[in-house]
Amino acid sequence: MIINREAILGILAGLEDPISGTSIVEAGVIKALTVEDGVVRFVMEVSGEHADAYTALKDKADVQIKALDGVASVSIVMTAHNKSKAPPDLKPSRGAASAGPEKVPGIDRIIAVASGKGGVGKSTVASNLACALAAEGRRVGLLDADVYGPSQPRMLGVSGRPASPDGKTILPMRNFGVTMMSLGLMTNDDQAVVWRGPMLMGALQQMLSQVQWGALDVLIVDLPPGTGDVQMTLAQKAKLDGAIIVSTPQDIALLDARKGIDMFNQLGTPLIGMIENMSTHICSACGHEEHMFGHGGVATEAAKLGIPLLAEIPLHIDIRLAADGGAPIVVSKPDSPHAAAFRDVAKQLIAKGLA
Repeated sequence: MIINREAILGILAGLEDPISGTSIVEAGVIKALTVEDGVVRFVMEVSGEHADAYTALKDKADVQIKALDGVASVSIVMTAHNKSKAPPDLKPSRGAASAGPEKVPGIDRIIAVASGKGGVGKSTVASNLACALAAEGRRVGLLDADVYGPSQPRMLGVSGRPASPDGKTILPMRNFGVTMMSLGLMTNDDQAVVWRGPMLMGALQQMLSQVQWGALDVLIVDLPPGTGDVQMTLAQKAKLDGAIIVSTPQDIALLDARKGIDMFNQLGTPLIGMIENMSTHICSACGHEEHMFGHGGVATEAAKLGIPLLAEIPLHIDIRLAADGGAPIVVSKPDSPHAAAFRDVAKQLIAKGLA
């Protein structure tokens, strides 16, 4: 029997929502339902004060769906929200130590790669940095936490669905010596992730705690641009050893980069340094050098903050072609000057004891 989405919705429609009295489908509890090759995945977005009742409902749904012919496995993520309208507290918790950031078992260090705005090459930096650290002999993981625009599967040449031996533990993918997990591996290429904050936070925590990362020297986290729920959740739940800010030298990008820097300061996350991407362009035909987005803005900002300028990465077609081709420039052209820039950042992190 080939299982489909309608069959799963039929099962879920028979489960009563403890608050509204209607089915959990009509109540809008079920989100992001996908059925592919017998693998059923969905999110239950529930009210926090009724979490116990929904937990029993989740278990019931799991049993009934697994009983259907053609179902290979079931993965249900439950996220809870409350009715408080108070704005989120950006400052780190000062309560008991158990309520604050904790180390992820098996992972020695976690480094976030962030940007204030999109389009500055943050994901390209993250993938090349991960591969450069792996080339230096480090055990490296890469978590693609850019949930709305996951690009690491394409950049690292990884495809397919992660396996789950028990429906709870997720086995990550691996290429170029990098262990990688991305929400992009769980959705279709053209499928939008239409999730609210609690669902994003639940997915991030699941990728941190339920992925079988193994023993890692360092986990690189490719964050989404901006200062939103994913960034706050990561900094408040996992012990971050530092953040790297990526920006282009133009003033408009630096305006947003400063907001990202301020967010990490409020969250108590150390700033490792800044990287100026698309720093300069050298014409492949005539050799003329041109600063298309300005030059030196990131260096000035880093000096003002008293943090290192880790690298100035050029705007070059080889870097773009390598990323689109599924083998970062550090892997595809390891002896090029562009690869050398990323490897230099990796060596700096190792020298600082951060990788």
